[in-house]
Amino acid sequence: MQARKPVDGLAVAIMVALCLTWGAQQVAMKAVAEDVPLTMQVALRSGVAALLVWLLGRWGSRTPWIDGLWCRSGLVVGCLFGAEFLFIAQGLHWTSASHMAVFLYTAPLFAAIGLHVRLPEERLQARQWFGVGLAFAGIAVAFWGPSSPGDGATGLWGDALGLCAGAAWGLTTVAVRTSRLSEAPATQTLFYQLAGGCVLLLVVALATGQTRASFTATATASLVFQTLVVSFASYLIWFWLLRRYLAARLGVMAFMTPVFGVLMGVAVLGESISQSFILGAALSLAGLVMVNLKGGRRVAGQPLADS
Repeated sequence: MQARKPVDGLAVAIMVALCLTWGAQQVAMKAVAEDVPLTMQVALRSGVAALLVWLLGRWGSRTPWIDGLWCRSGLVVGCLFGAEFLFIAQGLHWTSASHMAVFLYTAPLFAAIGLHVRLPEERLQARQWFGVGLAFAGIAVAFWGPSSPGDGATGLWGDALGLCAGAAWGLTTVAVRTSRLSEAPATQTLFYQLAGGCVLLLVVALATGQTRASFTATATASLVFQTLVVSFASYLIWFWLLRRYLAARLGVMAFMTPVFGVLMGVAVLGESISQSFILGAALSLAGLVMVNLKGGRRVAGQPLADS
């Protein structure tokens, strides 16, 4: 097995580009929500990306897929992925893309707690538990700041859905780590998530009448970006980095993503953020970094397969 090397200038440059891409995801979704319903956006992009990943995994990869994983592990991670993006799509109706970017990235917190319960080698130390407490305190402070002036309870509901999305993502990490999917090629795990998410969200879109779509130039550009850049290329690049560099270092760098998400929400969508939200987000991210800095942890290095 190839030894992982410390993060160098190339890895830093790639991580900055990836975090910018992931941070722009919620902005790209919300910007065209009037043209293509959010649930349908995710269903379409997941379906096309799943097909591309399947083609790459079956014919473009040297590592064969493991048989017999779809009926159990594949269904679990597919449903969790679909639930995550269902929470995101519904939450963006009520809260800002800036808030969603921060609450979504509480995922490593839930993953750390879940892995602590399931795997002895993933037990949290006292410093990590302090980070957990700090992150939850930050979440509580962030909830005090409304998504935008006058939103009130609806903004809090959207923030809560964003937190649920982070929990679903964290549970996906636990499901992958504690099943045979931890031995499967990255393309296989990613395919199960994308395919399961596509089916679940398409059913929800059809059941709730969210099938209307106006493929304007802006909407089409957004969907192409979400599909080819976010759901397909960025994850494959992330997996490439994980095979070559120390995962914990990359995982901590990934916390640039919510920062970029907030900045782009303000710059592109004109969103406003309160001082309490800024303070809460800073506390939460500081706590998450403390949780992920434990030596040899896999939480930080788990695939960001639904960012």
